[in-house]
Amino acid sequence: MTTHDVFNQVPPLTGYDVADDPALLDGLFREGGGWATEEIHELGRLAGGEEAQEWGRLANEYRPVLRTHDRYGHRVDEVEFHPAWHELMKVAVGHGLHARAWTERAGAHVARAAKFYVWRVDAGHGCPISMTYAAVPALRQEPDLAREYEPLLTSGTYDFGLRPPLTKAGILAGMSMTEKQGGSDVRANTTRAVPQADGTYLLTGHKWFTSAPMCDVFLVLAQAPEGLTCFLLPRVLPDGTLNPMRLQRLKDKLGNHSNASAEVEYERAVAWRVGEAGRGVRTIIEMVNMTRLDCVIGAAAGMRQGLVQAAHHVTHRQAFGAALIDQPLMRNVVADLAVESEAATVLMLRLAGATDRGETAFKRLALAAGKYWVTKRWPAHSAEALECLGGNGYVEESGMPRLFRESPLNSVWEGSGNVAALDVLRAMLKEPETVEAYFAEVGAATGADRRLDEAVTRIKNELTDTATAELRARRIVERLALVLQGALLVRHGHPAVADAFCASRLDRDWGTAFGTLPPGLDLDAIIARATPKAG
Repeated sequence: MTTHDVFNQVPPLTGYDVADDPALLDGLFREGGGWATEEIHELGRLAGGEEAQEWGRLANEYRPVLRTHDRYGHRVDEVEFHPAWHELMKVAVGHGLHARAWTERAGAHVARAAKFYVWRVDAGHGCPISMTYAAVPALRQEPDLAREYEPLLTSGTYDFGLRPPLTKAGILAGMSMTEKQGGSDVRANTTRAVPQADGTYLLTGHKWFTSAPMCDVFLVLAQAPEGLTCFLLPRVLPDGTLNPMRLQRLKDKLGNHSNASAEVEYERAVAWRVGEAGRGVRTIIEMVNMTRLDCVIGAAAGMRQGLVQAAHHVTHRQAFGAALIDQPLMRNVVADLAVESEAATVLMLRLAGATDRGETAFKRLALAAGKYWVTKRWPAHSAEALECLGGNGYVEESGMPRLFRESPLNSVWEGSGNVAALDVLRAMLKEPETVEAYFAEVGAATGADRRLDEAVTRIKNELTDTATAELRARRIVERLALVLQGALLVRHGHPAVADAFCASRLDRDWGTAFGTLPPGLDLDAIIARATPKAG
């Protein structure tokens, strides 16, 4: 006998197109990647389907397992993954989310950003995808190595397994930079690189955090006789023997469970120099910028993912005699989450467009500020989206806890908040052309909105006080990012979204939590853009 009927439960959000996102599609065309629309919708429909969502769940439920030795005691240093991980990787590589943008037509980095954004059924497998993307510009500083490895890094074939890289149909790149005593201060690294007569180096040292240790090649920082230098280190040597890169353990992380992150020791591992000896930081700087861009894209994608889950839930859930979405306060919450999400999306596409067009000065400052702010906003955004589902959102089956656990990572990655904020100040001090490029960008919106104009004036006044700039670095960078987002929304965004952003974030008629937008805004238009059309 049944004791009750199940009712007022929300149907699963499946069978929809993740790329059905007005802010994404408008920006895709505006920034020059519109030619990829069909492929992005194809990927979006796959991401919104039940099968891909199950891949994401399984890849996180069954975490990678480290096998240091085989049954006979031989050192193997392999990481085993659930088959779902490999399915995710096949799709990502097959659609060129890794490094194909470096070989394609104009607008390829924008198109790639859009694809990376929609394919967020699992964040963890995005790590080796992102690192492979970022490795190409660093490797190009050593033309002979680039000539050999770049065609494989940009290949559309996912070819898993430990074999000599140059014998494979496609390869992935990882990074091995930080050590336990230094963290972001990579100049404190103690790993040593000893030059050999054949032009190679032997690396010995302990790396504290190496993501995706199953990759085929790694960019590694080590101390050469001339100083800190970048190296290319393969997992398997040309003769088929394992390079002595010993995986000590996998990190037990807060989230990002599908992705293996390892502690590694090098025992005279063979590597080739990349870039000028003693200029390792300069060699990897563009690589860092590319992974920072992916941090912004990933955070923007995570916000959109949380938003559509929340909007879907409150559309179908009844409470107090009406659908939740018809309750005025819930409408405020969802609209506020949508404004934050669209501001992040328009900024990440502008940064990808700057990458395509080589706008070095603008990107130098805007990317560091955007990385700081957008990644900082994601955890609060994720928590509020989870709360829209109530107790259901706190249960693993909803998927929201996994999204929430993921949300702090992108702020930590590639320079945590303080590092990013101080990097903005460094750019402003040493590269004044970056400030000119920034104000030229926001100046393009002059006169379109009084609140934006006043915010621009305020940030200019903030910058005149240099004595306490470092103490106020986060405050300065936050305002730089908000003004830039506001300018982009005023020029290119939906009028209702731009109005809500300027009223709350710039005119400061806003509380300290989401759901505190002022009266008089067009919430209907904002919410309509946020609500997914489920199949």
